[in-house]
Amino acid sequence: MTERPDPINPSPVLTPAWPDRAAWGTAPLLRAWQQAAMDKYAATSPRDFLTVATPGAGKTTLALSVAAELLGRRLIDRITVVAPTEHLKTQWAEAAARAGIPLDPTYSAGSGKTSKDFVGIAVTYAGVAVNPLAMRIRTERFKTLVILDEIHHAGDAMSWGEGVREAFQPATRRLALTGTPFRSDINPIPFVTYAPGDDGIPRSVADFTYGYAHALADHVVRPVLFMAYSGEMTWRTRAGDEVLARLGEPLTKDMHAQALRTALDPLGSWMPAVLEAADTRLSEVRRHMPDAGGLVIASDQDSARAYAALLRKISGEAPVVVVSDEKAASKKIGQFGDSDKRWMVAVRMVSEGVDVPRLAVGVWATTTGTQLFFAQAVGRFVRARGRGETASVFLPSVPHLLGFASEMEVERDHVLGRAVGSEDDIFAAENDLLAQANAGESASSELEMSFEALGSTASFDRVLYDGGEFGHSGEVRVGSEEEMDFLGIPGLLEPEQVRELLHSRTSERAKRQKAAAAREPDTVAELTTHEQLAVLRRELNGLVAAWHHRTGQAHGITHATLRKECGGPAAAVASAEQLHARINRVREWAMRQTS
Repeated sequence: MTERPDPINPSPVLTPAWPDRAAWGTAPLLRAWQQAAMDKYAATSPRDFLTVATPGAGKTTLALSVAAELLGRRLIDRITVVAPTEHLKTQWAEAAARAGIPLDPTYSAGSGKTSKDFVGIAVTYAGVAVNPLAMRIRTERFKTLVILDEIHHAGDAMSWGEGVREAFQPATRRLALTGTPFRSDINPIPFVTYAPGDDGIPRSVADFTYGYAHALADHVVRPVLFMAYSGEMTWRTRAGDEVLARLGEPLTKDMHAQALRTALDPLGSWMPAVLEAADTRLSEVRRHMPDAGGLVIASDQDSARAYAALLRKISGEAPVVVVSDEKAASKKIGQFGDSDKRWMVAVRMVSEGVDVPRLAVGVWATTTGTQLFFAQAVGRFVRARGRGETASVFLPSVPHLLGFASEMEVERDHVLGRAVGSEDDIFAAENDLLAQANAGESASSELEMSFEALGSTASFDRVLYDGGEFGHSGEVRVGSEEEMDFLGIPGLLEPEQVRELLHSRTSERAKRQKAAAAREPDTVAELTTHEQLAVLRRELNGLVAAWHHRTGQAHGITHATLRKECGGPAAAVASAEQLHARINRVREWAMRQTS
């Protein structure tokens, strides 16, 4: 049993992370931010305390330090940990055991009692919602500390929030933790304080905040390089029209969703190219971090297994595949974390709180596109073990994902809604509802069902880091020297060194391109066939996009009309002559409309 802190002069005895995972430069017992949070908690001795700390900073250590302090001073008798998933229940129990606080992760409300050997229990939000009355009775019987891990999950379902509120209202102390931006809905989260901001809108109020930017400066988390990949996507709509569009160009919401699904199709060319680039990056990182691992976040089980098959061909090693409905899912994650295997492919199983510190390379291969899930997923790669480690996440060049990546360091609160400031603002509630509807991130179910991916190509787009963008002008082919300028960045660098290297590689390439401009062919006809077709397709797509902005006509309808008038297959497989004809036809339309 770990020695209890002295009630008169409390001193936490827990290590910064489990086991031996403290980042370089941290204190021997608690990190500076953890000690500051402990000091504030001790000074205020609150019943409710909300800590918002970036993923990988050590929220578990803080919570168990508070628990040890309260147990040692006999302010509480029992502990209840509420976690989002079954896997995290076990992870909490293991961490608590190493701190000398035995928790029962197998407890259920139906079983009633637990062994006297346990000081507390670990349950899930879903488990609490099943029988909140039983949990309330247990909470009332003892002086209980309730640790609400990733408390934003209390709003996943209305019954969850109601169950949490009913079960833990009598608790002696409640410690709420979260590491990601709060929910995008306007449902209040139990036991979280809200206060109006300068604009009168209620926002969550954290008792202690430790953001990503601060943690990065303290070397507690890794800097993240976002490798964005674009490319041309072709798909068929319900009406039979074949649409060609480029990832990242202006599109409607539904077209963005269909272009992304086309890119993630394992039968296309985009995913194999990006997976090969990610594996190349992983090999570079493993030169400095020999046990570094990669994670592909997939949308569904079929895609996950298809990606695993592609990775096996690329890397020569079978990846670990983890899906949520497998009984051995948690065990697989644990085994992967303790091994030196290269890749794991998961279907939303590896979410917030899952501790695999050796993950250093990620591939975003899911259609899930909320800011909350993005922050949760990226949080799997930022846990630092030593100074200089970097993380790399490969993304499709989709506007909302690039926006999330560029705002990594922005701290957020949970916004409940819009305040009605005057009689003229009586439509505030209706406007909020309209804004939520317009902000929906998934395509309509009708369009989803009628969608058919036809083909895709991949090209390197840019690197996003620390709010900046770095890359080379023009299209950068996968496997080219220009792409390797960024895939080959060393895996051990300080944050400021990363930015300097990105700047230098961008500027050096620009100088070489400028020097070679006189030697490069001036016309499309002088290019190779592959380059010529790529240039023509880009020109056609640009003209179609301009026509859309001028007339409002959908890209797919324009491409279908061009095929009907000029003949030939979809632009992705059309000849140079056919592409020239379509380009000229769009220009004719523009001239007619202008005249």
